[in-house]
Amino acid sequence: MSKKAYEKKDVILEIDRVSLTLGDNLILRDVSVQIQDIVRPGTTQGQIVGFLGPSGVGKTKLFEVMAGLLPPTTGTVRLGLPLEPVQVGKVGVVQQNYPLFNHRTVLGNLLVAMQRSPQTPPNHHRSKAMELLEKFGLAAKANAYPAQLSGGQRQRVAIAQQLACSERFLLLDEPFSGLDPNMVDEVSRMLVEVANLDELNTIVIVSHDIASTAAISDTLWVMGRDRDAKGHLVPGAYIKHVYDLIERDLCWHENLLDNAQFLDLIREVRGLFQGL
Repeated sequence: MSKKAYEKKDVILEIDRVSLTLGDNLILRDVSVQIQDIVRPGTTQGQIVGFLGPSGVGKTKLFEVMAGLLPPTTGTVRLGLPLEPVQVGKVGVVQQNYPLFNHRTVLGNLLVAMQRSPQTPPNHHRSKAMELLEKFGLAAKANAYPAQLSGGQRQRVAIAQQLACSERFLLLDEPFSGLDPNMVDEVSRMLVEVANLDELNTIVIVSHDIASTAAISDTLWVMGRDRDAKGHLVPGAYIKHVYDLIERDLCWHENLLDNAQFLDLIREVRGLFQGL
């Protein structure tokens, strides 16, 4: 494979020395990591970060901090251009069960989200919502209710809903969970398309499906905890490993799941988990 031309430019999301204590429990310890705007000649290129780690390590809590839903005990999260402290509504969060308002149509769900969007004037809400539905292949379902949609359609509506009210940043919780292989491929293609709708679109994916997540990511974060001399876990998780998949030439290629170097990477990441 040949590495494709690109540049990493402005930092568009910065987590700086974030720690979180809940009660007497240190959940996050001194988490520091950045996401930069990736620019490729002749194309619109968003950012996709795969966020991996053992169950219960604190990934969900860092998600909540990144979304502005949970204030850290110490440290800061800043995002956008220019970088500004995160506020509720700037980051969309797509949960695993795609919660939608079942008594509202697909269009109605997006219009409710639009009311939380300071960047879209009220008289443009409907046109903006329909534009999003067109991009997601859902315009024909505008007047349908969530109960009338397939699981994949509900997921697309949930993502469009969050894009409607956020500012280009999306956090997705287990988007591949419970999907058959064909649906995993479809969701993967959709997430790449969503990221590439805008140069600054940035998606962070939490998933236990390491291979599917890595196959569409440009960066992997692996969260874990340290161990003391006796092998006991030290409280407080942080991003222990960052993989730059562009530099490894394991990004923006077809059929990565069949690539020997990519499979070596997946084995390497899986091998880390026992020590995290």
